[in-house]
Amino acid sequence: MRRLAAWLAGVAAGTAAAEALRRRRPKPAPAPAPAAPPPDEGPDPRAEELRAKLAESAAVAPAETELATEPEPEPEPEAEPEAQAETPEERRRRVHDAGRAALDEIERSS
Repeated sequence: MRRLAAWLAGVAAGTAAAEALRRRRPKPAPAPAPAAPPPDEGPDPRAEELRAKLAESAAVAPAETELATEPEPEPEPEAEPEAQAETPEERRRRVHDAGRAALDEIERSS
């Protein structure tokens, strides 16, 4: 019972200390209001440059799409070698041996 009382007293003291520190910390100043946008000075001087680049890329784009629409010939699938049918026992042994080899390698490296 004494442990529980001591634990609860510790929690209460910690909470009180945290609250006291929170109250002592000054409140942050409110964020300044955003500045008003600059008066309209006409079109952005970079706009013409960007329009020219856009027109140039639009002229190049159709040529690229024509090339992309031609289907590529399908590659011939490679003939797979005839694999021997592996019994579950053989597969289990192969996997078990591979796991043992990996474990031995780990033990050697440490």
